[in-house]
Amino acid sequence: MSDRLGIIDLGTNTFHLLIVEKNGDAVKTIFHESRPARIGLGGINQRIIHPDAVERALTILHYFREKLDEFAVKETHTHAFGTSAVRNASNREDFCSQIKQETGISINVIDGNQEAEYIYYGVRYGTDLGDYPSLIMDIGGGSVEFIIGNQSQIFWKQSFEVGGQRLMEKFMRNDPLSQGDRRSLYNYFEENLIPLANAVHQYAPNKLVGSSGTFDTLIDIDYHHRTNTWPPKTETDFQLSIEEFYRIYELILSGNHEARMNIPGMIELRVDMIVVAVCLVDYVLKTYGIRQIQVSSYALKEGVIAELLTK
Repeated sequence: MSDRLGIIDLGTNTFHLLIVEKNGDAVKTIFHESRPARIGLGGINQRIIHPDAVERALTILHYFREKLDEFAVKETHTHAFGTSAVRNASNREDFCSQIKQETGISINVIDGNQEAEYIYYGVRYGTDLGDYPSLIMDIGGGSVEFIIGNQSQIFWKQSFEVGGQRLMEKFMRNDPLSQGDRRSLYNYFEENLIPLANAVHQYAPNKLVGSSGTFDTLIDIDYHHRTNTWPPKTETDFQLSIEEFYRIYELILSGNHEARMNIPGMIELRVDMIVVAVCLVDYVLKTYGIRQIQVSSYALKEGVIAELLTK
């Protein structure tokens, strides 16, 4: 007997829908789509989801509802998760009840700890973490999750409200980013990531494993540069050399919006947020002396599936 599961990840920047079919122990993806919702736009640092952001969310979730119905996913098998922008919004209850009323989708608002755990399960599901501790990093629009773990367990995890949308609104006053704003940004990382510094000191991870948005785009740019093609859809575990990361980093920081849009592999959704995101990656690599980058195309939604499969 086959079972269908629908997972919706309501990210600050992007909403994702993943529909899979479970057949015994096998899992097959039937449908997967990501759409730009930008629910953090203009309101994330004020802890509010603006009315136009609610409209964007509803438009996408009406479409997701159609897809769930089309693929006959039962309501009891549909799991929707609200992350940073939703959990921190003062109007989150109104937002969730309006979504439920208009689309029938119930949103489970999860805390940063739970989000980090799901990301770990997703990354572990899609990549070979090995036995040695890795530093897993997921840069969202609202929060950034850091997890130190290996293939068998989590040693430490924490979610920080330092996502791309927040950083952009705070620090990206010029495009390209000015030297002064870049310094302020790095000082902000230093002040706000003290628990991470302590954990890295304790567990000494030897590689950075990136998941989600920014890292997906870095892999697209890398592939395009090396092979003039896109990464294979079936692959979920990638290596990104330090040299290639810094080639892309220089490209991203040296140009303005238009110049970045001309980088093969760049997408409109990520063209501005990627500036502050690669600064965070650079900060982590340099501060903790990490020389290896692995990228997982699996993250929160696949982690939810990995966990549901164990039940």
